[in-house]
Amino acid sequence: MIEILKKRFEDNMTRHPGLKWEDVEARLSEGALEILKKMEETGGEPDTIGVDAETGKLIFCDCSKETPEGRRSLCYDEEALMKRKKNPPSGSAMKQAEDIGVKLMPEELYRRLQEVGEFDLKTSSWIETPVDIRKLGGALFCERRYGAVFTFHNGADSYYSVRGWRGYVLL
Repeated sequence: MIEILKKRFEDNMTRHPGLKWEDVEARLSEGALEILKKMEETGGEPDTIGVDAETGKLIFCDCSKETPEGRRSLCYDEEALMKRKKNPPSGSAMKQAEDIGVKLMPEELYRRLQEVGEFDLKTSSWIETPVDIRKLGGALFCERRYGAVFTFHNGADSYYSVRGWRGYVLL
């Protein structure tokens, strides 16, 4: 896993200007590597996109060009999954993220990711949804089209073959 991460880091230096691989590797504990391995196994292609200003920790997130293949066709959360009586999906984005040990990206982090590359040109990704929107049955997702990043809403119980989710972890 370390070799995969190192190669991805070195091949994508524009994602993390000013960072050195040695400093990144020093933060990769056994627990962190296990999380990153799960992200990799579900198609996320994790990489760091810099340092979180609030905590000083490295931000590792899914940097696959499209939403990870192993995380598509899911509704937003378990509540939505339980309410879906007809044609339910196989699971939910929130539960899958929890199982991996990451969180869904908030909108501001999704937009930060889009500053270091172009992602979700053919797919879309569920993002962390504010409680007041979720209480009303909705959930948010983002995608990039026409050179711009868009945020949309849908019922939390909806799911599509091209909608998945992107996660992140602070290390």
